[in-house]
Amino acid sequence: MVERCGWVGQEPLYVAYHDEEWGVPVRDPRVLFEFLLLEGAQAGLSWITVLKKRARYREVFDGFDPRAIAAYDDAKKAALLADPGIIRNRAKVDAAVINARAWLALQAAGLDPVDWLWGFVGGQPLQNRRQSLAEVPASTPESDAMSKALKARGFKFVGSTICYAFMQAVGMVNDHVAGCHRYRALGGPD
Repeated sequence: MVERCGWVGQEPLYVAYHDEEWGVPVRDPRVLFEFLLLEGAQAGLSWITVLKKRARYREVFDGFDPRAIAAYDDAKKAALLADPGIIRNRAKVDAAVINARAWLALQAAGLDPVDWLWGFVGGQPLQNRRQSLAEVPASTPESDAMSKALKARGFKFVGSTICYAFMQAVGMVNDHVAGCHRYRALGGPD
């Protein structure tokens, strides 16, 4: 039997996400932006809720194109809030638009969002050696710094816990437990 991190369980969608995506370093700006918005949408909910709705999010949020999302008006936001295929929370929908504008503002300021975000971990994944799920923190000094910097740039739903979940998802940190089959595959030391 393949050993996985304790949070995975038997849900096929979770297993696929864990085995194929979670912790794999992402440097594609669209994918990073998608995860930043989805982690914010997840606040207060389980990640499986977001995974089940992700395909619909991709459809109604224009493939997570920040330029398109930044242009959303009240009518578009109202349509999103009426769509049962996504998490219908006004603050989270508003935050997606705000965050798209903040993402574009980073670029307008001459910053590459990919390099800027990866800079919080020195440009390379941090290789942790957690023995159990109980050892995985909710936040770290790096996620604290990322959260503070994102908030200073106008981003919403980017608290330190959300930032740490984002960092785990996009492979900025390897938080697969040491016994998990993905730990070494993603660079975990012996």
